[in-house]
Amino acid sequence: MAVPKRKVSKARRDKRRSSVWKLTAPALVKCPKCGEYTVPHKVCGNCGYYKGKEVVKTEA
Repeated sequence: MAVPKRKVSKARRDKRRSSVWKLTAPALVKCPKCGEYTVPHKVCGNCGYYKGKEVVKTEA
């Protein structure tokens, strides 16, 4: 039968039981040009605009 060799400290035990490791959903913002939801500080994948300027040409 498996028996622990050492006592598990309260800090180690509580770290294991905590919910710190859970991932959070990414923040989404609406593109002011087309209204599509995108990740902030990135070029919009739908229209190709960033900060009011066309950065990537997209087929219309």
